[in-house]
Parts: sequence; structure tokens; C-alpha cells
Amino acid sequence: MNTRNDIETRLQTLEDKDAIRGLLIKGWRALDRKDWQTWIGCWHPEAELAFGPWEPLRGREAILRTVRDAESPYAAMMHYVHNTHFEIDGDRATGVGYMLFVGVPDGTATGDHFDMGGFYDWEFVRTSEGWRVLKQHLTLTWRLGADTLGAFVDA
Repeated sequence: MNTRNDIETRLQTLEDKDAIRGLLIKGWRALDRKDWQTWIGCWHPEAELAFGPWEPLRGREAILRTVRDAESPYAAMMHYVHNTHFEIDGDRATGVGYMLFVGVPDGTATGDHFDMGGFYDWEFVRTSEGWRVLKQHLTLTWRLGADTLGAFVDA
């Protein structure tokens, strides 16, 4: 057994997992700030997004257009991504994680918000620019409050 190669492989796996975690933090932080270009830059050009109320979306432009149209009206949003786990296989990876979304339609109405929770299933690919989201499937398991903006009809 070559201990040096084993240590290098384990270190690379840890670095890859950290890079993917960083990609998600960067992307979802940008989403909450409505920095659409930074957010969509975290996705592969041929990405796919599957989410209950929408038909499966393919490609950055379709994903960007749909998400921006749904979430732009919110005065404030917070996407919490936690309990993540990733499996690395060379230049591909899979992951799972929990999601909590809080959307505030009007920043002046105390206590007025719409919340959703569920879990993500991801596929990632390493590109020349680093890891990118290739596929994301969001399964909602609960909602709380009224979606007064109609952003997630039938979610």
C-alpha cells in the first residue's frame, strides 16, 4: 500500500467536498441577495433543475429566468442549506442536503412570511472553473404561511 497516494487521495476528497460546500454557500448567498449572475454562475451550462411546481428546467437561461421571476418579488429571502453530505467520484459528485426557505413579501409587515422545507438531491461536475451544479432536485416536505406572491403555486 502506498501511504502517500492514500493520503493525497483522502486530502483531495476533503478539498473537493469543501469546494462543493463553498459553491453552495456562494450560490445561495448570492440568491438571497438577488445577485442572479453570481448565483447562475454556480450552475453548469447544461444544468437541470427539478422542483415540484415547475416543469423540469434545462440550461442556465431557463433556470435563471424561472427562479428570478419567482423570487424577485420578495422583499427579502433566506435559503438555508444544511445537513449536507457529498460523495466524490473523480470529476463527478453527488450530494444531499436539507433546505429551509423563508420569503418575506413585504419588509414592513412584521411576521408576514412564507416558509418551505424539504431536501435536495444534487449532481456536480468539476469544470475548468471548479465544481458546478449539474442537476438539482428539490423535494418539498412542508410549507408554512401563505404564498401571497404566488411564486410557488402548487409547491
